[in-house]
Amino acid sequence: LPQAPQQYKQLLMVSGIDKYFQIAPCFRDEDARADRSPGEFYQLDFEMSFAAQEDVFRAGEEVLSAVFEEFAPEGAAVTKAPYPVISYRQAMVEFGTDKPDLRNPLRILDVTEFFRKCTFKPFLGRTVRAIKVHAEMSKGFHEKLLQFAVALGMAGLGYLEVAEDFSYKGPIDKFIPEELKEELRRLAGLEAGDTIFFIADKEERANYYAGKIRNELGEKLGLTEQNAFRFCYVNDFPMYQRDPETKQIGFTHNPFSMPQGGLEALETKDPLDILAFQYDIVCNGVELSSGAVRNHDMNIMVKAFEIAGYDEKTLKKKFGALYQAFQFGAPPHAGMAPGVDRMLMLLRGEENIREVIAFPMSGSGQDLMCSAPGEVTEQQLREVHIKVRG
Repeated sequence: LPQAPQQYKQLLMVSGIDKYFQIAPCFRDEDARADRSPGEFYQLDFEMSFAAQEDVFRAGEEVLSAVFEEFAPEGAAVTKAPYPVISYRQAMVEFGTDKPDLRNPLRILDVTEFFRKCTFKPFLGRTVRAIKVHAEMSKGFHEKLLQFAVALGMAGLGYLEVAEDFSYKGPIDKFIPEELKEELRRLAGLEAGDTIFFIADKEERANYYAGKIRNELGEKLGLTEQNAFRFCYVNDFPMYQRDPETKQIGFTHNPFSMPQGGLEALETKDPLDILAFQYDIVCNGVELSSGAVRNHDMNIMVKAFEIAGYDEKTLKKKFGALYQAFQFGAPPHAGMAPGVDRMLMLLRGEENIREVIAFPMSGSGQDLMCSAPGEVTEQQLREVHIKVRG
């Protein structure tokens, strides 16, 4: 976007302002999700020059811990700084999402390599995830969990129960050779009384399904911690991704982020293997903020945009102010912007962000009270020099 607000933040740093913060109203075309407000929302935006990722982490967690300790319900547990840092890759494997809810103690295991040695056809050539649970589960519980899995789009949900003598019982037991059963026990840390569930699909879907099953098990078995706010940082996001429709390489996150490895990585690595200095702060499975170490080097910026299909002429045209400012040199800088509305949503125990906004728009971006958007008159169009063509 030519008017990307990211440019303004970086221009302040380039101009010599060493740090700032603001409560910023943001106007953006947001997806209509329960934790997003279409149109307008507010951020606690801050940026610092001569700062690295860890400096942003320390500033962010100091503020958020203080806010949640002050305004959380009485007796609530709040994560103390420093917050855990989880890489994007680790989050996708262990939690099935880049927004991990640390109140749930269950973790997802990658057992793909193990099942390549087995004969269970539905798992062959698939990514296989597993979730180990130590709890009593009735036949009815298994049936309801299977119904939940099928409703998600899964073909089924395999599982094994571990008996007192460490033998297995379950629908896929016969497909695991006897000589591999001990290996599975060691791999998953299985004990008597455990149940282990298996999810198999293409990697992206396997992660998604496993994350949903993990959440469902945590809730239905009463494992998810109550009256608690558990924070973490998720970092090391991929710099680029391939568009599934056009097959073109594009930016995954903020295009103005600094790639890890700098210019050398951009020139020598497969773009899909390049990581960025980008990070999110997550609380109870809700993304509160995105942030990044900003790209402050003109040569790196030109190459980064070139990989995404923008030549230097286009970069200069679309982001002229930043392009020109960078000719004079720019300090290293970094920042983030936690969402204030989302903080309120969590503190109030609400699941929909519109519950903490005084006059929220509908999910489709309509202001029903004011009947907006509405039709405009020909005179109004003339006043702003807009001509409607049929």
